[in-house]
Amino acid sequence: MTRYKNVNGLRIKFTAEEEIDRDAQEAKAVIDQQAENDAQVINDAKKASGKAKLKELGLDDDELKQILGI
Repeated sequence: MTRYKNVNGLRIKFTAEEEIDRDAQEAKAVIDQQAENDAQVINDAKKASGKAKLKELGLDDDELKQILGI
């Protein structure tokens, strides 16, 4: 797929090198977004695990809210 860039109002085709660079940037963006999503899932799972462990120790929901500031 041909890509274009806007230079001083002119529509100019990307060079082969620019195409390769842009492909690499887009691939990195996808990888970075997936890593961010994975980190959020892990963080949410750890929070849920921590809450469950505190409940197992006998804390009720009101105590958890006070401790966790929810």
